[in-house]
Amino acid sequence: MKRSYFSLAVLGAVLAFLYVPILLVVAYGFVPNGISMSFFGADGSFLGFTGRWYAQLFAGHHAVRALLESFWLSLTIAGLATLVSCILGTTAALALHRWRDRLQAIHHALVYTPLIMPDILIGISLLMLFVACRVECGFWTILVAHVTFCVSYVTMTVLARLEDFDDRIVEAAYDLGAGPWYTFFKVELPMLLPGIVAGGLLAFTLSIDDVVITSFVNGAGTNTFPTYVSSMTKHSRNLPSVFALSTLMLLFTCVLVGVSKLVSGRRPKGVSNNTKKGK
Repeated sequence: MKRSYFSLAVLGAVLAFLYVPILLVVAYGFVPNGISMSFFGADGSFLGFTGRWYAQLFAGHHAVRALLESFWLSLTIAGLATLVSCILGTTAALALHRWRDRLQAIHHALVYTPLIMPDILIGISLLMLFVACRVECGFWTILVAHVTFCVSYVTMTVLARLEDFDDRIVEAAYDLGAGPWYTFFKVELPMLLPGIVAGGLLAFTLSIDDVVITSFVNGAGTNTFPTYVSSMTKHSRNLPSVFALSTLMLLFTCVLVGVSKLVSGRRPKGVSNNTKKGK
């Protein structure tokens, strides 16, 4: 096949558009001048690279203390939202897969709606709900809001996994004497685990970088990492510390992707090996 240079050029442009901004984020984490955000001095001389922004992060310097607090708050909320969303989303997916009636059609529509609803509408609706219930906005309202839109992504991801699931495997486990709980944890869950992990990673990513919905339901002193960064990008002298922390988050994300690949690549144990052990 003749190589098309135009196709290679388009591919290179697309890859540059996607990955050059990420490389710039990594590079600006080493910028020496946090005021001008430049690697060059006033006389045009190259100032080199510095690791003091990373040193401030690891030392917990007072200049980045609020940034670190917002980061740990985002990490905590994202972790809890992912855990709750995986439990609720897997349960909802199993219900949608096993029972197909008019009620489940309504259930499916309710689960699917947050996927197509604008974030600003979800944020306003949740804010009105919390105000009507006289709930003070803060940590828990952010968590509830994140679970609200994350659970739909987990449900759809697990439901897609269930489309290729052979229900006869579960029936075979029952015929061999396995109970409902044993069948779920030893037969169904290992086979659904790649879908749950994929949905969990998607939920974690959506939760940790959400700005629009969080800005409606957060309270005083509960700024998450994205909302805090959006407020400091134009006037802070410690902006390179944001790029440094973002680089660490990028490395952490790569580790999570690697773990998910390992989990997805594992083959679940045979049903016969699990069900022969009894109930």
